[in-house]
Amino acid sequence: RPLLLLLPATSPSSPLRRLLPPLSCHAREVLDVIPQRDGGDGSDRAPRAKGAGTNGATAAQVGVAREAGTKGRQGRSRHGGVARRWRRGEDRLARGERAADGEVQGKRWREGPTRDGELIERREARQARGGTLARESGKAGNLARGESQASGNVSKKGKKKAKGSENEGKLRVELDMCSKRGDVMGAINLYDSAVKEGIRMGQHHYSVLLYLCSSAALGFVQPAKSGNSGSGIASIGQLSSSSTESVGNLKCNDVSEGHSEDQERSKTDLFASDDDVTEKPSRIPVSDELREYARTRGFEIFEKMCSEEEKVPMSEAALTAVARMAMSMGNGDMAFDIVKQMKDQRIAPKLRSYGPALTAFCNSGNVEKAFEVEAHMLESGVRPEEPELETLLRASVVTQQGDRVYYLLHKFRTTVRQVSPSTAKLLEVWFRSSTASKVGKRKWDADAISKAIENNGRGWHGLGWLGRGKWTISHTHIDKNGVCLDCGEKLAIIDLDPKETEDFAKLVAKLAIKRERRSNFENFQKWLEKHGPFEAVVDGANVGLFSHKHLSLSKINIVADVIRQRFQSRKFPLIVVHNRHLTGERMQKLSNRKLAEKWKQSNAIYATPTGSNDDWYWLYAAIRCKCLIITNDEMRDHTFQLLERDFFPKWKERHQVRFNFEDSCVTLQMPPPCSVVIQESEKGQWHIPISEDGLLEKDRTWLCVTRRN
Repeated sequence: RPLLLLLPATSPSSPLRRLLPPLSCHAREVLDVIPQRDGGDGSDRAPRAKGAGTNGATAAQVGVAREAGTKGRQGRSRHGGVARRWRRGEDRLARGERAADGEVQGKRWREGPTRDGELIERREARQARGGTLARESGKAGNLARGESQASGNVSKKGKKKAKGSENEGKLRVELDMCSKRGDVMGAINLYDSAVKEGIRMGQHHYSVLLYLCSSAALGFVQPAKSGNSGSGIASIGQLSSSSTESVGNLKCNDVSEGHSEDQERSKTDLFASDDDVTEKPSRIPVSDELREYARTRGFEIFEKMCSEEEKVPMSEAALTAVARMAMSMGNGDMAFDIVKQMKDQRIAPKLRSYGPALTAFCNSGNVEKAFEVEAHMLESGVRPEEPELETLLRASVVTQQGDRVYYLLHKFRTTVRQVSPSTAKLLEVWFRSSTASKVGKRKWDADAISKAIENNGRGWHGLGWLGRGKWTISHTHIDKNGVCLDCGEKLAIIDLDPKETEDFAKLVAKLAIKRERRSNFENFQKWLEKHGPFEAVVDGANVGLFSHKHLSLSKINIVADVIRQRFQSRKFPLIVVHNRHLTGERMQKLSNRKLAEKWKQSNAIYATPTGSNDDWYWLYAAIRCKCLIITNDEMRDHTFQLLERDFFPKWKERHQVRFNFEDSCVTLQMPPPCSVVIQESEKGQWHIPISEDGLLEKDRTWLCVTRRN
């Protein structure tokens, strides 16, 4: 049954009113727990949260806190008296803490001397003294009184403006603290106090409030700095239990014969692991009552943010939070419409903006709409990552759509190259189903398949499923020659073609020139043309600083000597190092001077100039020379710069050599004997690498998927 909401003071033309469904009886029951704001009998009520953390405050405690805060404000003089010490309020009460004297502490935004307040008082005192001196000097009459009155008015305006800015700053700090603690009720109470006291809220205030309300509406609150959620669908969590059950409860006749027991065991393992992977210790679960309350208040806060009197600029974070609240109701259309509105408001959507709509559609089994969301992502320049692709894959497996599964396999190939263990289990569920055994071409043109593989750079053809019959899935390894130990297939080595290499080198040079002094990098390009090509490039800083505080030239020399022994020419590799490492006390050592001189005589060292980033130099040299690069640097910065280029991971895999030192001996980890990426053979077989951290390439697990006949 859909959750229906009634928001206060909502005009018929409001954009939120057009998105929300009409009120239901269930929603009217929810409204019974919303705090009343007419100030009547002070009987504000909030739900009793059964979750952990500050969300455990009772309605009675919150009511007492508000009453105490009201009494404190009533008893305070507006024009005199000594300012009281500012104290924490309802957020502390929500955690069950009490003041030493047993009295409940309320929020008093306008109390408490601060540095700004003291400066204001001093300024007022100086102005008052100035007015007294003016009167004593004989400037009497209407003119003096008029000037004094004007001065007083200006002083009051300045005081009011400074006080308002001070209160807004305090509110921001307190809301940020609530976000860091995951304190939903504390943040809502701060919002209520700010509205009652007329404190103006800005974009940041509303973003934090909406983030906390949307998180609670999803059933958990994850503490985050300033209301920042993670990127992508991973910040929302996995699919609901209903979707999980729909995959786990595939009918027995949809499982290949002889594999039903393995199929059920795989499903159990798959969906049991999802909770383990997704659930994080820092997440604070909330009760169903608080979920509804937070969602209702969240829409109310968003409505106020959109109101004419507030005139708060809209942000991607705020709209994404509203989309998350729509997802909590299962309303994928509303979540998707909100993302579409971002473009109309000239707001660039992020990956996380699409998560709510994508999840809602996949949860409901509306695969067509889910792929519409994916298409909109691509049009907006947003690339789905593995969590988004896995969500689409899960929905496609549930609805038994073979073409969609084939499309997603190639999306995994180009986007993440290897799959996570959870995605691997989901693929096993698909390949063991009877639907998978029935999809595929019985006859195909072998020459056309071979030509497509060659044109694509080897490793895949992309022409659809080949063959019919049941699939066999095994976990295997690849030997040192790149041969599958299960089926004997020789996997492909996929490298850049000459045109891609040339384009890649030009792109890196263009980025480097933007970030470096043009003359510095152009001088390096000329030097490389004169003394190159090289068979390997050494990232001198990365090698020389391995387990060292100061750069060790002897370690660089060890690596250079080992790598040159692999080449017939025995030519020294190019060593790129910043010039600061070749000056100073370390160069007073005779052995260091000899090494540097030996490399210079061989034209095997390039010292990058002061103020430059040596990463651009060794990266460009390795691409330009089509050679190996010895470094443990993951090149993440470069990856982000070049993310739109699909061939960068391809190049890195084929050219990076990692190293490790044990005592004075170095071990080099050469590029793998085949490309570690999802591969599709001309016979329709699949080899799918599973991403595993900390293992050598020879120990990596692959899924080998072949037809039985």
